[in-house]
Amino acid sequence: MARRVRLEILRAVVGAQMDLGLADRVVLITGGSRGIGRATALAFAGEGARVALTYRSASEQAQKVVAEITEMGGEALAVPLDLSEPGSISAAIGTVRQRWGGVDVFIANAVQYPDTPPGAGPAFEDVPAEEWRGLLRRSVEGTIACIQAVLPAMRGRGDGRIVLISSDIARRIALPGTGIYGAAKAALAGLMNGLIAELRGDILVNIVTPGLTMTERNFDEIPLSLRDAATAHTPTGRLSQPEDVARAIVFLGSPANVNITGDNLSVTGGL
Repeated sequence: MARRVRLEILRAVVGAQMDLGLADRVVLITGGSRGIGRATALAFAGEGARVALTYRSASEQAQKVVAEITEMGGEALAVPLDLSEPGSISAAIGTVRQRWGGVDVFIANAVQYPDTPPGAGPAFEDVPAEEWRGLLRRSVEGTIACIQAVLPAMRGRGDGRIVLISSDIARRIALPGTGIYGAAKAALAGLMNGLIAELRGDILVNIVTPGLTMTERNFDEIPLSLRDAATAHTPTGRLSQPEDVARAIVFLGSPANVNITGDNLSVTGGL
């Protein structure tokens, strides 16, 4: 009874509207300390899931998310994770497995961003090799290693879900200085296609592609004039908030999604 009351409180706080069958399922979200990751952690918790979120350097922010969830009666855990270090990946997933027995839903949200905002960095040919190799290592190789680590237990638990978080920069938004980041995000489409062929209906795999989303980072780095121009060309009349993207992720990662796999869902407001 107490668990049910806490779940109702969580749903009221985060605005959940329906039971997606996520109660007590274990969700692992990489990069869950802020932005879309934080919103996704709160949304899954609002559906009664046990949420593990990872961070690389933002320990204090990650613990604040855990506190938000636990104060509302949910269950959450923050674990350090460096996607460029295989040992760190094994340790993080081992911690989640020790706490809750395995992972039902894996959300690949963490990514290494370019060191400079779009248009402010060096020309493409001048990007240092250590920078672009590090970005690809964390964003692509790290995601692959995480999936390899969670799959064995996920296969045996039933109704597994994997959601990969891409970016419209990989498809339609052309900005200077984003080529390597875009390449890393575009690689997720090939990864998804291979996974759905191998996993078939046992574990559903999808991509969510946000457009320009008003995360803390984007709000600080994107000039107001550019945000206004993007809003003017967005059919819905507003730019996405992290919570908009989180709702799409939660549905695709839930048992309510029974037959969507291999899809790429855009959350762009039609921009």
